[in-house]
Amino acid sequence: MHYLLLLIFILLLSCKSEVNYRIDLDLNGEWQFQKIGDKQWTKANVPGVVQLDMLNAGLIENPFYGKNEYKIDWIGNENWEYKRSFTVDNSILNQDIVDLVFEGLDTYAEIKINGKNILEANNMFCSWRINCKQELKLGKNTISVLFKSPIKKKEQEYNRLGYKLPAGNDAGKIKISPFVRKAPYHFGWDWGPRIVTMGIWRPVRLESYSLAKIKDIYFEQKSVETDWANVSCEIELDVVTKGEFQLTVKDNDQILSQKMIKPQKGLHKYTLDFAIKNPQLWWTNGLGKPHLYNWNIELKYKNKILSSENHKIGLRKIELIQETDSIGTNYYFKLNGVPVFMKGANYIPQDNLLPRVTPNHYKELITNAADANMNMLRVWGGGIYENDIFYNLCDELGILVWQDFMFACSMYPGDKDFLSSVQKEINQNVKRLRNHPCIALWCGNNEIQIAWQYWGWQEKFGYSKKDSSKISRNYNKIFKNLIPSELKKLKTHRDYVHTSPLSNWGRKENFNHHSMHYWGVWHGNEPFENYKTNIGRFMSEYGFQSFPEMKSIKLFADSSQWFLNSEVMAHHQKSYIGNGMIKKHMEEYFPTPNTFEEFVYLSQLTQTLGIETAINSHRKTRRCMGTLYWQMNDCWPGPSWSGIDYYGRWKALHYRVKHLYEDISIIIDQGQENNLEIIISSDKLTTTYGNLKLELISFNGDKIWEMKTPITINKNSSQLVFKKNFAKVLKAQKTNNLFLKVTAELKDKNYQKLYYFKRPKDLNLRQAQIQKTIRKIPSGYQLDLFSSTLVKNLFIQIDKKEGNCSENYFDLLPKEKKVINIKTSENLNTTDINFLSINNLLN
Repeated sequence: MHYLLLLIFILLLSCKSEVNYRIDLDLNGEWQFQKIGDKQWTKANVPGVVQLDMLNAGLIENPFYGKNEYKIDWIGNENWEYKRSFTVDNSILNQDIVDLVFEGLDTYAEIKINGKNILEANNMFCSWRINCKQELKLGKNTISVLFKSPIKKKEQEYNRLGYKLPAGNDAGKIKISPFVRKAPYHFGWDWGPRIVTMGIWRPVRLESYSLAKIKDIYFEQKSVETDWANVSCEIELDVVTKGEFQLTVKDNDQILSQKMIKPQKGLHKYTLDFAIKNPQLWWTNGLGKPHLYNWNIELKYKNKILSSENHKIGLRKIELIQETDSIGTNYYFKLNGVPVFMKGANYIPQDNLLPRVTPNHYKELITNAADANMNMLRVWGGGIYENDIFYNLCDELGILVWQDFMFACSMYPGDKDFLSSVQKEINQNVKRLRNHPCIALWCGNNEIQIAWQYWGWQEKFGYSKKDSSKISRNYNKIFKNLIPSELKKLKTHRDYVHTSPLSNWGRKENFNHHSMHYWGVWHGNEPFENYKTNIGRFMSEYGFQSFPEMKSIKLFADSSQWFLNSEVMAHHQKSYIGNGMIKKHMEEYFPTPNTFEEFVYLSQLTQTLGIETAINSHRKTRRCMGTLYWQMNDCWPGPSWSGIDYYGRWKALHYRVKHLYEDISIIIDQGQENNLEIIISSDKLTTTYGNLKLELISFNGDKIWEMKTPITINKNSSQLVFKKNFAKVLKAQKTNNLFLKVTAELKDKNYQKLYYFKRPKDLNLRQAQIQKTIRKIPSGYQLDLFSSTLVKNLFIQIDKKEGNCSENYFDLLPKEKKVINIKTSENLNTTDINFLSINNLLN
């Protein structure tokens, strides 16, 4: 009998030792949804939004095709409900806490479990958590989420205010977007549609735990030098039952810091300090390896892990320098004590229906940025705080992130409820993002200050002095008080600016100070040449539009719409001056297109020419220390400022940027008195030696003149390396039949740049007979090209099949073999590959 009792006791101890103190139940996947007032329930998928679920169910047509955007506008004015059932067993119900966790609800939602109201949400950018243990029962349970139309929800508040708040992006009749903490671009923008979504747009789960759990972790980098890095790991615990616990920070199996604690019930913060000798620093793409440490944090109770987290941490010091200098006020970033010229673009959300953006979409897009030698992306303030995978990829690939808070081109309320919601939003998202080494800067908003000062809102909306004063005070409440106060409390060790830009392009003196959004070439109707003289200290926005290639256009328009002024092309062109501005600049530089396909092709070359002019001007002198063009990507298909279209296809711009953003860039410019100037901009952190080779070549490949001279390229600088009056070299030559080939021959790599003495439309280009051969390689195919004459801006088209070319829209030099790698999983032959070039248009 005693042996039997002893055996039972041992078995009980064994069972107790196997207790799982943390169990999650995934609530994603199949749900049902309906419009309030309807009786029919339809299958839905979570994460998702109403429009996506309706599309998947065949209830609406593709909103991106044709003018279907208009057909689904009604959806945003209705209320919708989602529901599902789920099973709970004792392993969950026996836990101390059972939290229902929504990582994102879009936007006004009422949640019920088993028919009982437990939670209301009002901010798309927040996560939501509530202990629902008392509402759960053993076995089958139900959950429902009622989404209320944000348009209807805020209509009364809009009418009650007494004056209108500016919301230039909002394409609705009632412009309620400033009142709603929801992605502003959902209400429309000048590059995207108005699709007011609702739904459980991020994952949802039950999270059950006992005793205690890790609530938040922050690795505060106190100091980072080449010999030592001092780190404080701040751990916030949610303690349910008082007891003795152990906290440990490990690097793989090495214990960095450990502490025994005896907390009472409640929330507690503990700090574990440690130091890393001779740390491997995190560097940006092109400057060094973006090294990431893999640190694990464990919370133990009686040698049992209650909670653990892994964090990949990059040790680095990032600073934004804004100081008075001989020009005005500089604006540049220092990484690990080194001034870094920032090369990148502005990033917008990848879809209007956000849940269909997959991890593969993120990987492809951020890899595309790295492949184009970018080292910074600006997450623009009219979109969303991106998913974790976005920042993880930027960490891994060495791409810094300029992080806007989600406010753009509008004035906002300043009432207590609104500010409370914003404070929660800021707190949650900064905590989520602050461990990422990629985060370089917090920025309060996009263009609001310059809009208030220069866009004439006061007159347009007829504000009284009292109204204007109140609206201005509300701006200060949010961007000069609330946000910086939260950042200070959270000790993020990043700089904050309350807006971008800090200088407006309307006045010449402003280009000497701070950050700049230069839109003179677009909204100001200025020529591309003005990019050469209107150079700010940091160019955080500028841009020019183009159309996506025909293969993409065919996915949103049928052949009856393939002309510039068709209904569908007009509908997908969201800029008020878009097509006219493209056409105007195209006519200035390029031959007249004969077909819509040729217009589309030339639109991309026009965009590329404009942005190349800008980037060269920015890199030409270190008075400017950053260039972020608008924009890298699209949220739907159509003409826009993007370098990569909605379907992930590189436009001519992205192919060109890959060269323009190399660590060494050759810039050729016509100076005064017919002097040809060659400037080399180097981002390398060491001085480089080599030769500068110049060759004057005819379009049929004859070499007219050449020279070679030794050069020393100073580290991290831009310098004039060659200057010559070329009139003597050209003599009686016809310059419409020549190009200059400049090569920097360096030890590790050759860098090349071509210069033409005439505009593309004035070149004497012959009809080209391009020889092509193709052979299979592991990644796809190798395409070998040869021509006896120059082929200008050769566009390689792969008809009816998919493939990514290593280069495209390039100049095929006469009598030089060109090798192109085509990445594809499809079977290709030479008949699948066709060409379009400037030569075709001039002959």
